[in-house]
Amino acid sequence: MADDRIAAMVRIEGKVQGVGFRVWTRSEALRLGLAGWVRNNADGSVAALIVGPDAAVSAMLQRLWHGPPGASVSRVERQPVSLAEMPSEFHITG
Repeated sequence: MADDRIAAMVRIEGKVQGVGFRVWTRSEALRLGLAGWVRNNADGSVAALIVGPDAAVSAMLQRLWHGPPGASVSRVERQPVSLAEMPSEFHITG
């Protein structure tokens, strides 16, 4: 149910651009049944909106600390977010 879903805005820092992080994030999110989006930021970090059941969001947050081969994550910062409309799919937006 949509009522059981939570949302987290996440900023991932480290060597996270140029290593396939966005494609990997989308793949992992789909595997976990999550919705949202992922994008590169101009400062070299990656931003993501992760939406889904609490347990799946927590699992994704743990996976973001590892990332794909070639990534070196130094920080995963989570901020709670309240959304009027929860996305139903996961996209790479930029």
